[in-house]
Amino acid sequence: MLDRLPDIPDKPGVYIFKDKDNSVLYVGKAKGLRSRVRSYFQKSSSLDERKSGMMKMVNDLEYTVTGNELEAFILEANLIKQYRPRFNVLLRDDKSYPYLKLTINETWPRLEVVRRIKKDGARYFGPYVPSGDMWNILAFIRNTFRIPTCTHTFDRSLRPCIQHQIKRCIAPCGGGVDHAEYMNIIQEIRLLLEGRNRKLLEALEGRMQRCSEELRFEEAAVLRDRISAIRKISESQKVVAPELGDLDVIGLSREGGKACFRLLFVRNGIMIGYRQFALDHTAGVGDGYLMKSLIEQFYSKEILPPGDIVCSLVPEDHPLLSEWLSGKREGRVSIFRPVRGIKRKLVDMAVENAAMFLKTYGAKDSPGPASGIGQELADLLGLIQPPSKIGAFDISNISGSEPVGGFVYWMDGGFRKDRYRHIRMDAVKGPDDYAMMKEMVRRTFEKEGQREGDDTEDRQRVLVPDLVIIDGGKGQLDAAIDALSALGIRTCVISIAKDPDRAFIPGRDLPVGLEDGGRAALLLRRIRDEVHRFSVQYHKKLRARRTFESPLEKIPGIGRKRRLELLRHFGSLEGVRHASAEEISKVKGFTREVTIKLLEGLKDSSA
Repeated sequence: MLDRLPDIPDKPGVYIFKDKDNSVLYVGKAKGLRSRVRSYFQKSSSLDERKSGMMKMVNDLEYTVTGNELEAFILEANLIKQYRPRFNVLLRDDKSYPYLKLTINETWPRLEVVRRIKKDGARYFGPYVPSGDMWNILAFIRNTFRIPTCTHTFDRSLRPCIQHQIKRCIAPCGGGVDHAEYMNIIQEIRLLLEGRNRKLLEALEGRMQRCSEELRFEEAAVLRDRISAIRKISESQKVVAPELGDLDVIGLSREGGKACFRLLFVRNGIMIGYRQFALDHTAGVGDGYLMKSLIEQFYSKEILPPGDIVCSLVPEDHPLLSEWLSGKREGRVSIFRPVRGIKRKLVDMAVENAAMFLKTYGAKDSPGPASGIGQELADLLGLIQPPSKIGAFDISNISGSEPVGGFVYWMDGGFRKDRYRHIRMDAVKGPDDYAMMKEMVRRTFEKEGQREGDDTEDRQRVLVPDLVIIDGGKGQLDAAIDALSALGIRTCVISIAKDPDRAFIPGRDLPVGLEDGGRAALLLRRIRDEVHRFSVQYHKKLRARRTFESPLEKIPGIGRKRRLELLRHFGSLEGVRHASAEEISKVKGFTREVTIKLLEGLKDSSA
């Protein structure tokens, strides 16, 4: 490989190191490829411990020449995202972040949740991380302003649906809503989402006063209630400083070989969310490189960068980062380290929170009483003891068709597939998820009790997890608790619902959010996703089996020989379906009685 170095052009580009199995070890970019790659092979090279270990594994090299350094930077980001090389600093982050989209590009705008930003003329607000506040704002807007949630274009009049009847929609579809008045409502929603509540309240109070003077008391009452609701939600918003506008704040804290980032998202002077990332094995990696890797990978997702990104330190290649993000934003993006003022205070707050998180962060511990993540689970869910064994249930079906239940088991830091179970829900008729969940829990632990011992306390000691996770909402949770109580099993039970990810805990009115990026939340979601995958996989297998199952097999008296005779005579199942009784009776082995059974069976199967 050394003999190839002179042939490498000293131009901007991307280089890739691979091992003997052709797996990508590292992706890097360079302003001059030849000099950068050569530096890895020089004895005097000051490589850190991480890269020195990598070079012992390097067996092959690939490179791509680009037109300039910015193109090399963009290609590097895409290749890291594609290959996720083991020696690059990687964020454990596979989430897309939610935005609120106000479709002001449409004749009758609406508000919806999206996870991908398009250049379509709509107005996007976000990202909301965690997403709990976003769903609260969305529910408030829909309840207060009553804009439609359907996808109709309203180019023709329709009969208003039940949403209008229960006073959840003003129903522009019915033709009775003035377009100018509707656009006034959209403007009010826009002001609210932009954080300009004072201007919004002043406008609404002026309109309310005019309606009162003109004796339009019903309209004035509606505006009065809207003003009261907006004031209430304004109190709950974390206002930092209106003059800040849009801003992302990034703080880095390090201890030993671990590092933690804390990101704060400020939009229109309001703190709308935060995200944190913890990294292991960063010894020898410079702070500037870590900050550059964080920005490069985080904003390579469907994230719309703000005009200012303030950091606790200046990242490597910050001019390139700024130029790249400016292209994504279609406007200037500045990346800098503030030295004073409110922005500096925000950076200090991000660093302090990153340091606090780092103190509780352990390196890939298994969930147990003595480990960091076990205690994090206990703290998050309010458990008396940290769980060391976790089980999870899920039900998979389509309108009650081929319903199955899945159970997975987590112990000693990993999934125990020898403990996995799937059960067909034959005893439950119809699409009743609650009954299915109750049946699944009962049969799983009852079956294990018969297999490992009939004593209830022994059953609890041997198999029953310290924590049971139910994939679903409060209904599924109650069904599982009923099943466990009937079996005399005492253990902690929670359910996890989606959009947003949140945990319902018995005895608590409000759910616990699971979108903060902490290890405990990530573990719970990972176990929930694993049981969902396991149950869906079995459900698809049964559906596929039924798809290829011949209706002839279910008809009494039609054995293998008779099926073969039918198919040989008529060529296909469709040919059999279209045959008359007289034609079928001519086939070998088909008496009048058997022919009648066949026709009745085919009729039932096609009904």
